[in-house]
Amino acid sequence: MTKRFDTADGTGLAYDVTGRGVPLLCLAGLSRDRRDFDPVVARFADQAQIIRLDYRGRGASDFADPASYSIPQEGQDALALLDHLGIEKAAILGTSRGGLISMLLAASAKTRLLGVVLNDIGPVIEPVGIEYIMTYLGKPPGYADYDEAAQALSYSMAGRFPGVTTAQWKERAMLWWRQGSDGLELRYDPKLRDAVIAQADASGAMDLWPLFDALDGLPLGLIRGENSDLLAPETVAEMRRRRPDMLFIEVADRGHVPFLDEPEALRLIEDFLKGLS
Repeated sequence: MTKRFDTADGTGLAYDVTGRGVPLLCLAGLSRDRRDFDPVVARFADQAQIIRLDYRGRGASDFADPASYSIPQEGQDALALLDHLGIEKAAILGTSRGGLISMLLAASAKTRLLGVVLNDIGPVIEPVGIEYIMTYLGKPPGYADYDEAAQALSYSMAGRFPGVTTAQWKERAMLWWRQGSDGLELRYDPKLRDAVIAQADASGAMDLWPLFDALDGLPLGLIRGENSDLLAPETVAEMRRRRPDMLFIEVADRGHVPFLDEPEALRLIEDFLKGLS
């Protein structure tokens, strides 16, 4: 059941909580929402208290000042949700943007973390991956309906996601977009694009390795899509060198990002949760 709470600036955020056990806070990618973690709920609700949050401006949460669509603010919103629920510490499963938030929280609020699983993200973000994201971020999808989108995705994504069927792409399309009267529409504030551009211009290239190193001492896992254009094998090798205890799996036939319904990804999450108990 979707619930809501208000942050300090009055923005209403949507969330849900399912299951019992160790708290597992699920943080989605840049333009995504909590429904990306449906496979995690289905598989682990008997092992973990799964907490899913829609960032401000995404999913069922309120749109806000685009300047607040930032990793630091979204990290504070995540902590505010834990406070709202009365949870002192939680593990985090962070996909892409969610993984960056996890690393920032490790540096700024480590006492609130039980451990982290990073889904296809690390401290070096490949420019080619960012360039691809900017080809669609904040833009209308341009499809009349889910069937048309599925057909287009099965063609355009075949190189990075070989073997994914048209039916599976239709399921993805239904997660990514909503049906409007004139075609498919975004499920997030299109001004997110402006926020990303403005923040990139202001911050420039940042060294994120100190944020990764802040995870030291926390249980850690990493999932990578074999064909990821955002997380390079060289970055993974260095992450593993710095954290030889890090659980790691590479998901075959997946780009950025794995769907988290793959047996390999679910197995890593299961091993991670077992390590927390």
